Amino acid sequence: MSGFLGELIGTMILIILGDGVCAGVNLSKSYAKNSGWIVITIGWGLAVAIGAYAVGQFSGAHLNPALTLALATIGAFPWKEVPAYILAQMIGGFLGACVVYLHYLPHWRETKDPAVKLGIFCTGPAIKQNWSNLLSEAIGTFVLVLSILAIGANQFAHGLNPLIVGCLIVVIGMALGGTTGYAINPARDLAPRLAHALLPIAGKGGSNWTYAWIPVIGPALGGVFGALFYNAFFQGHIVPAFWIAATLFAVVIIGAFFSKAGTASPDRVWDKNY
Repeated sequence: MSGFLGELIGTMILIILGDGVCAGVNLSKSYAKNSGWIVITIGWGLAVAIGAYAVGQFSGAHLNPALTLALATIGAFPWKEVPAYILAQMIGGFLGACVVYLHYLPHWRETKDPAVKLGIFCTGPAIKQNWSNLLSEAIGTFVLVLSILAIGANQFAHGLNPLIVGCLIVVIGMALGGTTGYAINPARDLAPRLAHALLPIAGKGGSNWTYAWIPVIGPALGGVFGALFYNAFFQGHIVPAFWIAATLFAVVIIGAFFSKAGTASPDRVWDKNY
């Protein structure tokens, strides 16, 4: 299997299981309805682990454009392969969302709230404030990439790493996910959002494209800074890109501090829909 196909299939598995748990918890007449945030965070953690186990030997199981960019930035992945990996992740995310749509086909019509349907596919803020939302996504992905690199530096029993990373996803969701639903992965958010826009989902509303840039830019910035931070403080290699990323991160922090007070999202499903 090629790295391209590995990333495509791995990301597809990730979204089938991740968006699938959101659908099960939130769509009407599902046996899992109202199972809650804990089920969703554990489901997403296991989704990442299973996707990584499936294709890690073929592609390294990035399954996330932010991670691919971060690894390339510190020289751990060749830049020439970045476009193909990101394309594969986006295709896989789109196809995974389509599978979830087909699997829950009768439930879309039974579910009356369009915001709930959108929340199956992509994330949104509990309180809409762009700078703070951007900061939340950046912090979550910073922790993700920094921790993945730190985990990789430890010796585990053979094959245990993906499970540990899955646990990392669970704790990020529990600790940091309550603000924006912790996309921390552009392919997890943008590709399913596009699927939502294109699929003939009964009674759907808009796809909230005005927010869509935040779970792309935030994870990209946070992931790259997380990798550069790891290289600087864990490996002792400080490069000019570290200071550029740190400056951008500081700008986002300042923007969050000086933004006008946010307003609660009109579709409060974001509180319970990853």
